[in-house]
Amino acid sequence: MSNTVLCAVDISNTGRDQNVIKQAARMAALEGAQLDIITVIPDYGMSVVGGFFDQGRQKEVAAKTKIALSDLAQEVLGAEANAKVRHLVAIGSAYEEILNTADKDGAALIVIGAHKPDFKDFLLGPNASRVVRHSTCSVYVVR
Repeated sequence: MSNTVLCAVDISNTGRDQNVIKQAARMAALEGAQLDIITVIPDYGMSVVGGFFDQGRQKEVAAKTKIALSDLAQEVLGAEANAKVRHLVAIGSAYEEILNTADKDGAALIVIGAHKPDFKDFLLGPNASRVVRHSTCSVYVVR
């Protein structure tokens, strides 16, 4: 395995990704790999509603999201382990940003949660499914 395990979480779903982070930390520890935890926020500037937000709003949301991501990781892993984790906040489409980050960092493994799909997910395909189908590295799906 490479030196990186990429763990993808959705911090807007409070409490649903704690087990995903635990599994990713175990996998990284087994291989002596760096653990990166990523969450993706929407790109306000690209949508029709972008005109309703201040220009600095995206940066403000990204900064607050990074703090929330770090807090979640610390809650699950503890302060000592969290200090070694890279906390990443990407902006855009969830599955695209997860795949781009994995490729850019040379991750050997992506750990992602399989959440209960909504009806729209059966029509469009959930992010976890898209990551599994399009990833160039191994993907571990946590139920």
